[in-house]
Amino acid sequence: MSDLTEQLQAQVQHALQARTPLVIQGGGSKSFYGNACEGSVLSVREHRGIVEYEPEELVITARAGTSLMEIETTLARHGQMLLFEPPHFGETATLGGAIACGFSGPRRPFAGSARDFVLGCKILTGKGEVIEFGGRVIKNVAGYDVPRLMAGALGTLGVILEVSLKVLPSPEAEVTLAMPAHINEAIDIMNARAGQPLPLSAAVYDGEAVVMRLSGAVQGVSAARKKIAGDELKQGPAFWQQIKEQRHFFFDDDIPLWRLSLAPATLHLGLPGSWLFDWGGALRWLKTDATPHDVRDAVAAEGGHATLFKYKEYWEQREPYCVFHPLPPALMAIHQKLKTAFDPEKILNRHRLYEDKF
Repeated sequence: MSDLTEQLQAQVQHALQARTPLVIQGGGSKSFYGNACEGSVLSVREHRGIVEYEPEELVITARAGTSLMEIETTLARHGQMLLFEPPHFGETATLGGAIACGFSGPRRPFAGSARDFVLGCKILTGKGEVIEFGGRVIKNVAGYDVPRLMAGALGTLGVILEVSLKVLPSPEAEVTLAMPAHINEAIDIMNARAGQPLPLSAAVYDGEAVVMRLSGAVQGVSAARKKIAGDELKQGPAFWQQIKEQRHFFFDDDIPLWRLSLAPATLHLGLPGSWLFDWGGALRWLKTDATPHDVRDAVAAEGGHATLFKYKEYWEQREPYCVFHPLPPALMAIHQKLKTAFDPEKILNRHRLYEDKF
């Protein structure tokens, strides 16, 4: 066990004995996300470095504080990438933060989510125990797949120390096509293309046009290009970077920003505000001052869920709310049992995901 791991373990054990909460922090690039939590800072920023990288095995293992930029640069030298395209939201973004938040970029519906690429992890539980789960190869497991549980748990189940990820070769060719469209046409266009044998790797409606990306072998992309209408967007890589990092003009204000998860074919909701559709319509960004109650009722009626992603401060003084969509009782019971198993005193990122009741 490294000295830094021992230091983090000692901090957690001390907090456990004192029953005082801790706020896990890496680069801080995603600190805006989730409910407010209380406690002293437990920094994993210095717990960094690539532990093992085997290009021929398509696996990389790195400590939680390792910057995403370092990982992606290392992979690029070998013609490989993180296929789930994790957004950084800042130059300080770390691997641990990316996995804890579970964010995935535009390639998500066509390649898989962050949790789909997690092979193993080492965590520090709220009991002060350092435990390893999974491994560096894909295999079946019985019961809960703990490494993947860490993706999206926001540090509430444990402090991520190391992560092993599956990586894949970067595509040989990519082309981005744009087709002007009205919002009522966008869903039909994206679903029609998704139902065809095309090498799609992204599909977005940004309020002005449906924009799609084709990725793969040179011949496959060239053949698919001939089948799809639309003008080639020469600045395609820059466009997808803007979408992934929320630097597109759509995100240029501080109106409350909602992240809605819906079936791709769901018709356009009648909520007021401005819209951007990602993931072929499965992920919808909504800027609106409609109340959390109204947003969640409309989304729940379609079988989806809604997260108040940014600018939650708008509602903090107006009405009580939870950033995340309320869980059904059965799922909340599972959530609480998991929290109790990993962090019985609820000292890690208290309330960050859902209210921790004692």
